[in-house]
Amino acid sequence: MKPGIHPSACVEAGAQLGEGVEVGAFAYIGPHVIIGDGCRIHHHATVEGRTTLGKRCEVFPYAFIGGRTQDKKWTGDEAPIRIGDDNIFREFCTVHPSTFATASTTIGDGNLFCSYAHIGHESTVGSHCVFSNNATLGGHVYVGDYVVIGGLTAVHQFCRVGESAMLGGCGKVIQDVLPYMMADGHPAVHRTINKVGLQRRGFSPPQIQLAMRLFKRVFRSGENHSQSLAALKEGALGQDPMIDAVVEAMAKSQRGFA
Repeated sequence: MKPGIHPSACVEAGAQLGEGVEVGAFAYIGPHVIIGDGCRIHHHATVEGRTTLGKRCEVFPYAFIGGRTQDKKWTGDEAPIRIGDDNIFREFCTVHPSTFATASTTIGDGNLFCSYAHIGHESTVGSHCVFSNNATLGGHVYVGDYVVIGGLTAVHQFCRVGESAMLGGCGKVIQDVLPYMMADGHPAVHRTINKVGLQRRGFSPPQIQLAMRLFKRVFRSGENHSQSLAALKEGALGQDPMIDAVVEAMAKSQRGFA
């Protein structure tokens, strides 16, 4: 038995554990799992399937990473979950793999998933996000970097949430949320910019002002979204990476944005 592995833990033959990995009492590690250096798997936690955990991740009791997709189209594929470094999965979190092996569920670095958060099949989560308790992603959801999702908020399948956006608590997100914006409600709609989130991330006052100008152009100008998109592409607010990010999000949207 390796140091750091509790005698009651079940680590299946074939599992690959890095240096300094700790596995608590009655935890389960499946045979195809790869766990990076310095990870801690708490008691009664489960990591199975074709899951790869990066370095220094922490999986708290009763969290379940790698359990079979809930998609009824599943026909037996063993699909991957790819998770980066420094992620925290609190109690009863669930992360599901893709339905088919040709795709993957992917999570970046430095995220906090609070208790009962759920990452559905084929979803992509960026880095430095915070999912509050019971935050839920349906299948095929995309979440950019530095996103905050409030407690008890669910994001519908195939929605996209742009970088540095914030979703209010108890929300029902059925359309895309643009970068730098705050959405709230049932169903959720864009309310204003995520000013506090941008400040915490180090955005300058002129950048925050530009975010507000973007919000007003898209949602308060009286133009429809096609007109707003065309105007931004033509340089109505000038040229800036923030404008490019919003234009890209609008152009990629399949479900529209509230």
